[in-house]
Amino acid sequence: MKLIFAGTPAFAAKALEAIIAAGHEVALALTQPDRPAGRGMALQASAVKEVALRHGIEVFQPASLKDGDAQARLAAVGADAMVVAAYGLILPQAALDLPRFGCLNIHASLLPRWRGAAPIQRALLAGDSESGVCIMQMEAGLDTGPVLLCEALPIAADDTAASLHDKLSALGARLIVDALGRLPLPAVAQPAEGVSYAHKIGKAEAIIDWNRSAAELDRHIRAFNPFPGAQARFAGQPVKLWRALPVAGDGEPGSILAVDRGQIVVACGEGALALCELQKAGGKRLAADAFLAGHPLEAGQRFETAT
Repeated sequence: MKLIFAGTPAFAAKALEAIIAAGHEVALALTQPDRPAGRGMALQASAVKEVALRHGIEVFQPASLKDGDAQARLAAVGADAMVVAAYGLILPQAALDLPRFGCLNIHASLLPRWRGAAPIQRALLAGDSESGVCIMQMEAGLDTGPVLLCEALPIAADDTAASLHDKLSALGARLIVDALGRLPLPAVAQPAEGVSYAHKIGKAEAIIDWNRSAAELDRHIRAFNPFPGAQARFAGQPVKLWRALPVAGDGEPGSILAVDRGQIVVACGEGALALCELQKAGGKRLAADAFLAGHPLEAGQRFETAT
């Protein structure tokens, strides 16, 4: 098929690679404009742009698709379909109507649960037992369109946003190739019940509140790994927590119950967390024993609680 592909991060790039490998003609790749990144804040191409350029695919990076010139460029392709994955720009109805088979979105949740920008993190925070990918026929509403294909996968007890992302991106890549090979597919309307919204992640959400249960904070740490990193405070300084395990324990929330070479056990509102990987501001991510070598902590000391 002759396609337009619209996407920006690694999740989308995985799907683009699979579509190319399946033999489809990607005539145009849409992606967000280059953004400053890294310590030098140099402009950096998106993961999708890098894949497209590597395969000799024309790249288009409009700031908006609402103007006539941008829409004319899409129309000139004469695409059979447009595949959209984590693109980051709103597609107006005029763009949605251009391809013969419309626009197909790869969405990393079991719709209608977790419509919106951050379905992977929200599923982890909520303690969902499963996630999945839906291939959805796009319409004007936010992830409201009918579903063409859907497949679930279990969320493991140790899944982070990074590991679940990788599983779902591989699943999405496989499903979109399957869907493209079988168009037109019957479209199943999403049920009205069970709708929830995965609002964009804010950095302020990453702050640890030790008054919450150990089970909740374990999910919190895993959901914000790798971005933006769950953040605690000790002696007025930020400490990012990257890996922890719920354990038995009781004490004042935030207080250190025990310290050994492999973990730092901290009391929570219910139960305790054994901190296994930490990072001080400006430092590296370190296993607990390496962290303790440079930052000695003792039982009885206390992490600050959220106010």
